[in-house]
Amino acid sequence: MTDGSTKKGRSVQMISGPDDPEGIVPLIREDRERRGAPSVVSTTSTPFAFTSLEPVFVRETPTSLAPRASPETQKNLFHKNAGRIRDDPIEFAKFITNYTRGAPRSGWRAYTDYIGPRVFYEGYSARCIKDLLQSGPVTAKIRELSETRLATLNLPPGVDHERKLADLESQLNDVTYDMALNLCAKMDSVPFLRFFGAIVNNVLVRMYDQGIHLSLPEYAVFRDVAVKAAKNKQSLLILPCHKSHIDYLTVSWLFYRLGISLPHIVAGDNLNMPVVGTWLQKCGAFYIRRSFGDDALYPVVVKEYIEQLIENGKNIECFIEGSRSRTGKLLPPKLGILKYVLEAYQSGRTSDVIICPISIQYDKVLETESYLNELLGNPKEKESLTGLLLNTRVIQLKLGRIDVRFQKPFSLKSYVDEQTERRSKVRKPGVVPNPKKEQDILLRALGYQVLSDINRAAVIMPAALVGSIMLTIRGRGVGRSELIKRVGWLRTAIEARGGRVAEFAGMEIEQVVDRALIVLKDVIGEHRDLIEPTFFAVSRFELSFYRNQIMHLFVSEAMLAATLYTHVKAGGAAPSQRMPRSEILDELSFLSRLLQNEFVYGTEGLEVNASATIASLERDEVVLIEDSLIGLSPKERATGRENFDFYCFLMWPFIEVYWLAAVSLFALTPVGAPPSEGENVAWYAEKQFQKSAQNLGKNLFYQGDVSYLEAVNQATLSNAFLRMVEFGVILTRKSTKTKGLPLMALHPDWVPKRLPSGAIEPAGRLWEFLGRLGAFRREGKNRRDNSTVSTRVFGHCSAIAPPVLEWTAFEGVARQDNEFWAVKANL
Repeated sequence: MTDGSTKKGRSVQMISGPDDPEGIVPLIREDRERRGAPSVVSTTSTPFAFTSLEPVFVRETPTSLAPRASPETQKNLFHKNAGRIRDDPIEFAKFITNYTRGAPRSGWRAYTDYIGPRVFYEGYSARCIKDLLQSGPVTAKIRELSETRLATLNLPPGVDHERKLADLESQLNDVTYDMALNLCAKMDSVPFLRFFGAIVNNVLVRMYDQGIHLSLPEYAVFRDVAVKAAKNKQSLLILPCHKSHIDYLTVSWLFYRLGISLPHIVAGDNLNMPVVGTWLQKCGAFYIRRSFGDDALYPVVVKEYIEQLIENGKNIECFIEGSRSRTGKLLPPKLGILKYVLEAYQSGRTSDVIICPISIQYDKVLETESYLNELLGNPKEKESLTGLLLNTRVIQLKLGRIDVRFQKPFSLKSYVDEQTERRSKVRKPGVVPNPKKEQDILLRALGYQVLSDINRAAVIMPAALVGSIMLTIRGRGVGRSELIKRVGWLRTAIEARGGRVAEFAGMEIEQVVDRALIVLKDVIGEHRDLIEPTFFAVSRFELSFYRNQIMHLFVSEAMLAATLYTHVKAGGAAPSQRMPRSEILDELSFLSRLLQNEFVYGTEGLEVNASATIASLERDEVVLIEDSLIGLSPKERATGRENFDFYCFLMWPFIEVYWLAAVSLFALTPVGAPPSEGENVAWYAEKQFQKSAQNLGKNLFYQGDVSYLEAVNQATLSNAFLRMVEFGVILTRKSTKTKGLPLMALHPDWVPKRLPSGAIEPAGRLWEFLGRLGAFRREGKNRRDNSTVSTRVFGHCSAIAPPVLEWTAFEGVARQDNEFWAVKANL
C-alpha cells in the first residue's frame, strides 16, 4: 500500500510558534530544562498484584492536596475554550471562527503537517481497499475457497471447470469488496476532520467543563517516540483503557490537537450506527464483527488489513480490554488484535511496533447508571453514541475533567527478544518448545504488561477517593470532618505505594472533597439538619465503580486483611485472634488463586510478597508480629480498626460474589436418579442458570444473607463461574440436541447428595469449599453461614433449580488431577 501524498518520507511537525497557539512545546522545553530530562513516574508495586511493596508509613493527614510537581508540568487543553455562547460570547465566536476561517489554513486545526504517516487525503480509503483486494493472502484464500466449493458441486461432464472456477472467484471477489468497504477506515477528507473535530471539541468542553489534562513530561517522551517511529516507518499501537464511549473521542481529538497522525481505531461493529458510525469511520474507525463465526474469508481480510497498516507504519488504536469496563477496574486483556500485530512483526512485515499504553481517567463516567442496570441483569441498552452527540440534555452535564496519562512506550521487538531469552533460560535442557504454547504465553504476558503499564500511568481522581471512603466505613454515613480526614489518609497511602493522585493546583483538601461531592451528587446524599453535615451512600453499587479504580494499589493489604479477618471475626481476647504465619500463607494461597481472574499477580512468589506486605502493615501499626503469630496491633484496635476495616471492605465484595457463585451451584443437585448407571452427568442451560444465580443473589441480599448488592454483579459473577470451570468444579460444552446452546454441569466429584426428605445434604466437596470461602466473608447481623446456608439458602437453591436438558457419561479428570488443588509452597 502506498501513500497518495506527493511528499517524500514522513512529515514531522514541530508544534511551536504560530502553529502552537497555546504554547505546549515551549512548556515542554521549560520543564526539560528544569528537570534535566522528562520524568517517568513508576509504581513500587505491580498493579492488581499481591506483591512486594516498599515499606510504607502513612503519616498524619496533609492539609492540602498540593501537587508534588509544579503546575507547569500539566496542561489543560480546553483552557479558555467556551462550550456555550452564553458562557463567553467572545471566546465562543473565536472558537467558531478558528474552525471555519483563517486558522484551518495553518496551525494545528489545519492538520496539514503532523508527526507520522500521511492520512486524510483524497483517495486514501480507495487505495487501502485496492491493496487489500490484491494482497496475496486474500487472493490465495479466495482461490482456496473457490476450489473447495467447486469440488463439492459434482459438475457433469462437459462443464468448463476453469470458467466455473472463475465465476466462483468473481462472486467471492464481490463479497470481499463488500467486506473491505465496510472494514476500511475512510480517512479521505481533512475538511471533514476539522468539522468533526469542532463538534467533538464542543461536546467535550460542555460535558467535561474542567477540561482535558495531560502531563507535559509524559507527553514529551511520547512525542519523541512518535517522531522516531515516524522516521523508521514504524506504527504506534495505541492501547488505552476503556471506561466510556468518550474514550474514542478523547484519544482522536487529542492526537488531532497535538499534531500526531490519527490512529486507525479498532471498533466493534455494534458501534457502526447511523450517522455517527459513518462519521467515526471517516475519522479512523474500522469496524470488526464481534464474532467471525464459520466465515473462513472474513478473518483473513481483517488480518491482512491490520498487517498492511502495520507494514506501512500507520498508527492503530485498540482497547486492550475489548469492551468498556462496567466495574471500574481493568478487565482481562483481549488478545486477538495483539496476535495479529505480533504475527505481522514475526513475519517480517515491519521491523518493530511501538506499544503505547494510555490511561484515561474521568471525574465521572457518563455511563455508570447504564452500567449499573446491565450488571444487575437488565437488558443492555442499545449503543447510544449517536444520542450522546445529538442529545442536548446530556451535553449540558458538567462532569468535571478528564486526565490522560502516557506510560512510556516500549518496543515490541525488544519485549519479544527479552521474553524469548527469559523463557529459554528456564526451559529444561532437551525440552523442545511448543510454538503455539510459547506464542500464547508471550501474548498473555504482553497483554498483562500493558494492563500493568496503564495502571502505572493512571491517576486517582477525587471521585475515586471520596467514593472509596464512602464504601469502606462502618455505619450509615460519615461526617464532613471525618470524610476529609480519611480522604487525606487515603491520598497519602496511595502515594506511598507509588500511585498518583490527580493534581489540583494546590487546592485545600476540603475544596477537593467538596468538588468530588458535587460530581457525585446523584450517588452520595447529605443530611444538613444535623450538628455536622453528614454524607451517606445513595447508590453503593454505582459508587463501587469509583472504588474499584484504586483496587490495584491495595490488593496485597486487602487479601491479607481478609485472611486475618477469619480469626478476628471469631471474637474473644486479642491473643486468640492471632494467626500463625504458616496458616496465613495457606489461606492467602487459596484466596489469591481463587481470585486470579480479578487481579494480576506479581512474579516474586507468595512468601516474599506476603512477608513484604506484613512488614508494611506492621510499620503502619495495623498489625503486630509476635514470634510466628500475627494479629491486629493495639493501636489499630484502639482506633476502631479503621485502616484494617478499609482493606477488608475493599476485598469483601469480591469474596461475596464468589461465595454466591459457589452456593448457587447447589441448585444443580439432580432431584431424581440418572436414566442409566453410565450417564452420571446432568447438563443444564448455562445462561439460564447464571441468570437464576443472579436472581438468587438479589433474594439473599434483600433477606440479609448477602452483605453486598455487588454480589449479583453480572461481570464478576461470570468471572467466578469461569474460574470454577478452570479448576474443575464446573464442566461446559455445547448441546448435541440444540445447536449452539451452551451447557454446564457439576463435575461428578462435586455433585451434592440429597437426604431422604429430598433436601440438599450439607456435606461433600462443594460444601467444604463453600465453608472455606465463607470464612473470609464479612459477618452479617444475625447470620451464621453454616446454619443459614443449610436451611433457608438451600431452600432458595431448590427453587431456582433448572431442568436437566441432557445426561451423559463422564469423560474427564478427577478433582485431585486439577492443578488448583495441588499444594503449592509458592504462587
